[in-house]
Amino acid sequence: MPNQNTATAQMKMPAVYIPHGAGPCFFMDWQPANTWRGMEAYLKGIAATLPQQPRAIVMVSAHWLDDSFAVTGQARPELIYDYYGFPPHTYELTYPATGAPELAARVQQLLEDAGMPARTDAQRSFDHGMFIPLKLMFPDANIPVIQLALQRSLDPQLHLQAGAALASLRDEGVLIVGSGMSFHNMRGYGDSTFTPLSEEFDQWLTKAVTSAPNERNRLLADWTRAPQARACHPAGAEEHLLPLMVVAGAAGESTGRCVYREQVLKVAISAYHFG
Repeated sequence: MPNQNTATAQMKMPAVYIPHGAGPCFFMDWQPANTWRGMEAYLKGIAATLPQQPRAIVMVSAHWLDDSFAVTGQARPELIYDYYGFPPHTYELTYPATGAPELAARVQQLLEDAGMPARTDAQRSFDHGMFIPLKLMFPDANIPVIQLALQRSLDPQLHLQAGAALASLRDEGVLIVGSGMSFHNMRGYGDSTFTPLSEEFDQWLTKAVTSAPNERNRLLADWTRAPQARACHPAGAEEHLLPLMVVAGAAGESTGRCVYREQVLKVAISAYHFG
């Protein structure tokens, strides 16, 4: 991590919650062909919205749950192709970004200082919740990245607190990214009966995210009371929503805004940026 003089030269990064799509969907043929084009264009456009290139990325992936908060500690992680039944070429995708062991140690310390057990995992590689969207966002793979696991309890308040513990990293040029899906009920994709349900939840979620920070965090901590919450994120399977809680916690007093919204596979999907 930079020393104090270097850190002050960095511009404050936003915190962002993004949809990562379905497996390697952006790198294969799909029917209809434009199914993922809008989401792809949004992800490709994120870098241009930033005040400068991030000096590092902390990526909270829906695809890594652990008994405690954990961070990747390898200097050169490999990739985990944790999707199934896709074309052979999608298992040859590459993303040679380096890890950031020093940043991983810092994240662990920040979480522990906030009273949350945390550990560094020296074996964990990058899952597709990381490398698929980052191939679109930063295709040169020239920004160091660490992944942060979700805590297995999926307690929204705990994840808001974890994000708050990491908020200071934004002042040091570190981009905090939550990678998930604002709708994630596997039975609902492509089913028009879920369209109005997803729309109702999405409208609530956007209203919550764009509320004043204290109200925003109160609403997100109690998200299961939202209309159609469990139709969109079944109980025990809300891991694709929880990265939003970390990002909202890291947002601090930064306000949230909806920067992407689209019906994909007949359900509403949104992305949110803070700051």
